[in-house]
Amino acid sequence: MCEVFFVYGTLTDDEQVAGLLDSYRVVGDAVCVGLRRIDGRYPTLVPGDRVTGRLLETADGDRLDRYEGVDRGLYHRFSVPVVDEIAPTVSVETATVYIAEPAGLGIDTAPDAGWPGSGAFADRVADYLAAHPVRIISSK
Repeated sequence: MCEVFFVYGTLTDDEQVAGLLDSYRVVGDAVCVGLRRIDGRYPTLVPGDRVTGRLLETADGDRLDRYEGVDRGLYHRFSVPVVDEIAPTVSVETATVYIAEPAGLGIDTAPDAGWPGSGAFADRVADYLAAHPVRIISSK
């Protein structure tokens, strides 16, 4: 079963993706509204205006999970709604987005570079995504 992923870092590079995945489709350029990119050892997302990236469709989500260090707790998977203008080009209503805790990537967690709330990182992100209109839109 294919999944759709919103990618915003190294996986926007065609050579990187081709070397990692056996089968995939680049759906197209996209924008994640409601989050922004910050950079450390690797990039991640925090609450903000928007971030550009692209959508990949693949049945090899396990390989992407390993690449993103999900098993090591580096990045976590989250689902973000895909708006109607993109939905006809993919077979799903949400895209998977990988988000890492900024401090785990060596990024200073100043008030504007972190996730609000208390508790576990993944819970704070999930709560934020549930309470705010974060979504994937076309970049056109």
